[in-house]
Amino acid sequence: MPGLIQRSGSNSVALETTLLLHGVPSSEGPSLAKELANICREHGAEPCFIGVVNGRPVIGLDDAELTSLFAANHVDKANTANLGVLMHRGKHAATTVSTTMELAAAGAVRFFATGGLGGVHANYGAEWDVSTDLAAFTRFPVAVITSGVKSILDVQATREALETFGIPVVGFRTEQFPAFYLRDGGTDVDARFDSVQDLAAFVIGELARTRRGIVIANPIPESDEIPRDEWDRWLTAARREAEAAGVRGRAVTPFLLGRLHALSEGRTLRANLALIRSNTALAAQLASQLSPHAGPPGTR
Repeated sequence: MPGLIQRSGSNSVALETTLLLHGVPSSEGPSLAKELANICREHGAEPCFIGVVNGRPVIGLDDAELTSLFAANHVDKANTANLGVLMHRGKHAATTVSTTMELAAAGAVRFFATGGLGGVHANYGAEWDVSTDLAAFTRFPVAVITSGVKSILDVQATREALETFGIPVVGFRTEQFPAFYLRDGGTDVDARFDSVQDLAAFVIGELARTRRGIVIANPIPESDEIPRDEWDRWLTAARREAEAAGVRGRAVTPFLLGRLHALSEGRTLRANLALIRSNTALAAQLASQLSPHAGPPGTR
């Protein structure tokens, strides 16, 4: 990849920059980056923030590069469709799930911690709207630790799409496929794993076998889950507001997320932070199995 800067190791955990630059208030991004980096190190792995700086894709942003992104007046979101254009034009860019997977795969980083996946929209605000996240799993051999699909989407349709694409969906200590703020999204996973060592061994073998991605479903901690009746009430209200305002297409998701944050009085953001911490910890535990001192996955 032209201009690629790579600073990843065998026990690196890929971390996206869209969360830091667009997913939390701007004042909280730097402290969240430090917290996630510390979580990785506490579990024996190395943090590997991924982004684009002045058109150069970086696998393992250093402190100076992260600071430049946080200080920029504007940072684009890079998906697999516009990444090349942003690189060509020398732009700063924050990586979404799909581009973090693309760059992680280029740097042989096997584990990536995120919050929730994009997926199939519930035919709301657009006739056909499917996230590039799903297609990325067919192209890039990376295991993505996630609390399922974002709860504003069609969870069942997203799960069916992953099956159609031949993407294994495994649960860590769960049989249910979660939906971000909800531990049970109403559908199941292909298999349950209860051991970090066993899961790491499966992932390494499966990535090599298929050269496709893997979804590792890790539900939000029970203490941070949002009760379903409250979530349904907030989402219904937010969708009505979006319809009344004439919001359509790509504008629907950020509008809904903003309104949900307001309607929940910040509880959705707090839940989001709780699940990304949990997913980062699990990703780091899995990546630590690949440490030069750990031996082959499953041996300790």
